[in-house]
Amino acid sequence: MPEGDVVLRTARRLTQALADGPLVRAELRWPSVAGADLLGRRVLETVSHGKHLLTRLDDARTLHTHLRMEGTWQVRRTQQPPDPWRRHTVRVVLGTSTWTCVGISLGMVDLVPTAQEGTVIGHLGPDLMADDVDVVTAAANLRAEGERAIGEVLLDQRVAAGIGTVYVAETLWLHRLNPWLPACDVPDPEALMSTAARIMRRSADARTMSATGDPRPGHETNAYGRVNRECRRCGTPIREGRLGRPPTDRVTFWCPACQPGGPDGPTP
Repeated sequence: MPEGDVVLRTARRLTQALADGPLVRAELRWPSVAGADLLGRRVLETVSHGKHLLTRLDDARTLHTHLRMEGTWQVRRTQQPPDPWRRHTVRVVLGTSTWTCVGISLGMVDLVPTAQEGTVIGHLGPDLMADDVDVVTAAANLRAEGERAIGEVLLDQRVAAGIGTVYVAETLWLHRLNPWLPACDVPDPEALMSTAARIMRRSADARTMSATGDPRPGHETNAYGRVNRECRRCGTPIREGRLGRPPTDRVTFWCPACQPGGPDGPTP
């Protein structure tokens, strides 16, 4: 599933592509909103909140979409005659006279009054990709999870929105915290949330995305996806495990030497 950095980049692309004029094509191929008429409307902006996208229109309505696991937004130059986009996975087509944006395999599509965006994102924690990230509230949410494993807590979008398996592994590696450490034992929750926000934002702003926030070759990840490869810090082979219970468990990666505890024994 795309994480907050990718979703923020997508929001920026949609904003730029749809800013040049009114919609000359607007198709919502989703049962609950299929009859909505958006033709002639102007897109004011698309913003992200965690992994959610909010495309705001000039008639005080917002198109809410979510990529889920497989969703993408493609941006293409508008063709004449128009491309029919007959693929059965196409969920949304929004086009101006210059650019056409196509949402494929989207996991959510809603149309709500802009003033009521809270009905679709109000359950989420602070947006880690926001310009003014509310790390205080995110940290308080984390502390409230008590004995729950910190890796699971960070994946919970109600705690803080935008972070997924990649940045959970990277953030915990940077702070030398085991993914199974109880949330209540995290020594500095605000610093942890600040790190997650920082490396995700650096990735979103970089020309080449990188889970470490460093776009240079060889800095793609420190822990994520590096099972059995040497830890960049101490040389110990990185391990792979599962957070949570099936069928909603998620993969994680950690260094048993730098991040002791959990399945590898007690935390010192």
